[in-house]
Amino acid sequence: MIIGVLNGPNLNLLGTREPAIYGTTTLDEIVARCGTVAADLGAEVRAFQSNSEGALIDQLHAWRGVAHGVVINAGAYTHTSIALRDALAATNLPFVEVHLSNIYAREPERRYSVLASGAIGLVCGLGASGYEFALRGLVQTLRSRS
Repeated sequence: MIIGVLNGPNLNLLGTREPAIYGTTTLDEIVARCGTVAADLGAEVRAFQSNSEGALIDQLHAWRGVAHGVVINAGAYTHTSIALRDALAATNLPFVEVHLSNIYAREPERRYSVLASGAIGLVCGLGASGYEFALRGLVQTLRSRS
């Protein structure tokens, strides 16, 4: 089973970007941990990060027919990108949305997700560990469907 881990804008700066909000774990450390968890689950992770909405959409298209599901932290695109939501729907990739911070306890503009209505689930506010929970939940859900 192949799981894509898709990260949006500014997540390449994790570890140094607003550590009081996002923690000190780097994106490379998160991806490495996802790889370890995936291996324990008999799965494989393919990770991609971009600050560009179009590149994220192109990656979802590339995973169509390859990946079985996606763990996605779309960053600020969570709140604005109908195009990213449409790409998730068009590729028919089941996904779990993840956020390091609790978006519902933040500024009003961060409390809405255009992606959430299509997600299997959402994990937020648990820091870097949220990726692991999202990955485990996604793999378990996909296995129960087959």
